[in-house]
Amino acid sequence: MVRGCRRELFTHCKDDFHYAAPSVGAKSGRKTSGGGGRGRRPKKSGGPQAKRGGSLGRAQRVGLVSFAVVFIVLFVVLAVAQGLGAPSVPAGDIALVSSAPASHEHISEVDYKKSLAQQESQAGLKKPPKAGSKKAEELHKSAIGELLNAAWIFGEAEELGIKVTSKEIETELAKVKKESFKTEKAFQEFLKESHFTEEDVNERLELQILSTKIQEKITKEAPPVSEAELKAYYEAEKATQFTKPATRDVRVAVNENKKEIEAAKKALEADNSEAGWKKVTKKYSPTTASQGGLQKEISEEFLTEPLKKDIFKSATGELIGPVKQEKNYLLLEVVTLHSEKVQTFDEVKTTIESTLKQQGEEKYFQQWVSGFQSKWTSRTHCASGFTIEQCANYKGSGHPATASEACYEANPKTPAKECPAPVVQNQPALPGSVSATKPEGERLVQRPRPEEAGKSAKEGAEGAAGAAGGAEGSAESEAAQKAVEEAAAKAAEESAAKGK
Repeated sequence: MVRGCRRELFTHCKDDFHYAAPSVGAKSGRKTSGGGGRGRRPKKSGGPQAKRGGSLGRAQRVGLVSFAVVFIVLFVVLAVAQGLGAPSVPAGDIALVSSAPASHEHISEVDYKKSLAQQESQAGLKKPPKAGSKKAEELHKSAIGELLNAAWIFGEAEELGIKVTSKEIETELAKVKKESFKTEKAFQEFLKESHFTEEDVNERLELQILSTKIQEKITKEAPPVSEAELKAYYEAEKATQFTKPATRDVRVAVNENKKEIEAAKKALEADNSEAGWKKVTKKYSPTTASQGGLQKEISEEFLTEPLKKDIFKSATGELIGPVKQEKNYLLLEVVTLHSEKVQTFDEVKTTIESTLKQQGEEKYFQQWVSGFQSKWTSRTHCASGFTIEQCANYKGSGHPATASEACYEANPKTPAKECPAPVVQNQPALPGSVSATKPEGERLVQRPRPEEAGKSAKEGAEGAAGAAGGAEGSAESEAAQKAVEEAAAKAAEESAAKGK
């Protein structure tokens, strides 16, 4: 199968713009009579009231003219806002891509029918799907999308000054034929079955080469990695990625029979030299005999208990066992200890730079792709019946593509199992997850509070209210006690005064 253009670089874009293009025709002019210009004021006929009436008439006319001017200004503003002047798609075309090369600016119905036939062939269909079916709609959109993608890539390449030579296309075609077709006859059969011409194949190859060149050009423009970024990454990963943990070289004898391992231990107690281990493992542990039972640089993180303790808490030269491990019994001897080792910044600088450079280029290119999609979407206008998300005059439902239609029906025959939230959920980074190695952090999807959490919060609120109520009751008791004391003091003063 001939490889198509690298569509993964330029995926279908979002519905960023919408232009309505009503057909509007208007003429304006001023009708004059009586030689034009101002006429003489008629002689008095009605006294002061007539004079006032004339002034009122002029004021009304001025007001109407002003209103008309304001109305026209508002109409122009609204018309511009609604897309007045957006290019119309000529008859016989399904789309118009402004600023694309002349050969791809107009996408005709003939181009569409050919693209649709190719889509049906690639889908493995022997005949077109039923009109109005989901498959028919899918192929319809794919056929239009293929044509628009081609126009966009050719247009972008022209603006960037990127070209492909005939020699490059010939070389790529030869490579494709060699990899995908055994004979020229097989290639010709493919063309016939897939509704491709040799010109179509050459164009696809040209698109593929252009896509690669565009990506290479854009990624080269990505900002370089700074020394500070390299060191920040190193410090963040030093304890994990750039620290080699302590390991052990261990000799191991393995056997399902515990008595065999006990016999091996007895033999090694007499001679646990390298030669002794080779002799013992050959007899009692054939699975580890090739290296005399030696297993190099065993790391603690890959061991389970009790092996972890037996290996990393034992001294060298000590025979340990039999140790039961699942169905087997093991005999162990630690031979060499390897301490933890931290790689220096200079040792790993090149590796870090390569990693950060790749990440930076990918991010920069994705940002560029977003702008590329928006730019060419705004330049693309499609005829009625051919509007897809890549058209500026596309007007979608606003429903997520993955959502079931039942989510938006009043009485669906089959209710949806789940529906997306009516608003876009924010995905903030988890606190403490943002670092030099993960600048975006670990995203946390916002979800409804669990019922238990809500219940706990309610109980907490009630408890707080109770505490507040208790505090209030305590305050009231103290106030009452103080009032009693003040009353008693006042009574004592009055009694003393009477006594005098």
